[in-house]
Amino acid sequence: MTGPRYTPLVETLPATVPFVGPEAQERRMGHPFTARLGANENGFGPSPKAIAAMAAAAGTAWMYGDPENHDLKQALAAHHGCRPENIVVGEGIDGLLGYLVRMLVAEGDAVVTSLGAYPTFNFHVSGFGGVLHRVPYKNDHEDPEALIALARQVGPKLIYIANPDNPMGSAHPGAEIARMVAQVPQGSLLVLDEAYVELAPEGTEAPLDPDDARVIRMRTFSKAHGMAGARVGYAIGAAPLIAAFDKVRNHFGMSRIGQAGALAALGDTTWAAYMRRLIAASRDRIAAIARENGLAPLPSATNFVAIDCGADGAFARRVLEELAAAGIFVRMPGVAPQDRCIRVSCGPEPEMAAFAAALPGALARAR
Repeated sequence: MTGPRYTPLVETLPATVPFVGPEAQERRMGHPFTARLGANENGFGPSPKAIAAMAAAAGTAWMYGDPENHDLKQALAAHHGCRPENIVVGEGIDGLLGYLVRMLVAEGDAVVTSLGAYPTFNFHVSGFGGVLHRVPYKNDHEDPEALIALARQVGPKLIYIANPDNPMGSAHPGAEIARMVAQVPQGSLLVLDEAYVELAPEGTEAPLDPDDARVIRMRTFSKAHGMAGARVGYAIGAAPLIAAFDKVRNHFGMSRIGQAGALAALGDTTWAAYMRRLIAASRDRIAAIARENGLAPLPSATNFVAIDCGADGAFARRVLEELAAAGIFVRMPGVAPQDRCIRVSCGPEPEMAAFAAALPGALARAR
């Protein structure tokens, strides 16, 4: 009897995942976390209108979702001032990144990214046999100039940058990203991950033409709209590139419930403005907790705050582990020198209070 005949590429890959979920950690610990502040989820939740729309759609869950995502694409195109042909909807940014890499990256193809940037992108590149070329962060920011310089050397299929950035929460002005797009080498595509841009200061969103063939922009309903569990993301790009997604995407990947919720959330501009205020206040609260404990919060344009623990990655990991033992789920960057930090997601006040209560003891035990 023989088992599955894996491809040579899959045979060489480690059995790993980019993130260990909080549920897996809870199963290992034998009890739930008191505060879930590690996955950059929006603990304030979706718009009430989105919740109502999803509840109403639950009765139609026996039907597949519209494989063309017609209504949502029309609404997104109107929202962004582009054509529906510039929009593709998918199962979160993660799903769309997978489709994009599958379309463009073959074994041995070069891809440029930052050392320590969002690991799920790297996971997809490795899964399709691409070769990752990385540049370090510069002052806790991804470095557009270094990314372009390396791209000129290696001729990558894709160049990845997140603005604002995960895991540091830093951001570049949109004009700087626009200058980066203008310098993308011939034959390369810039993947601009804008998962957090709705939460960033004015001027962070890059002024880009949706039909610019040098860039594809990734957006999500997971962060500002509080719908991470619904798995709704979308990309904005030149129409020929967007049309190519139809060759590889899961046409029935979007649920009717997720489609309905996203459509309602997009239309609830009052809730969106309220959410920005809630998250800004929560960022301030996290920063205050950090300072009260002698730590340094980094400026954030996202729904989380990176906190400099004042030592090296080994110490920050001990702090993270002590917080987990106290029931507080947080994460940390994986690469030095950013790994001197822990990363704490914004959330409601009871979770902030639990974090504030647990942090002094976690620091003392880590020391």
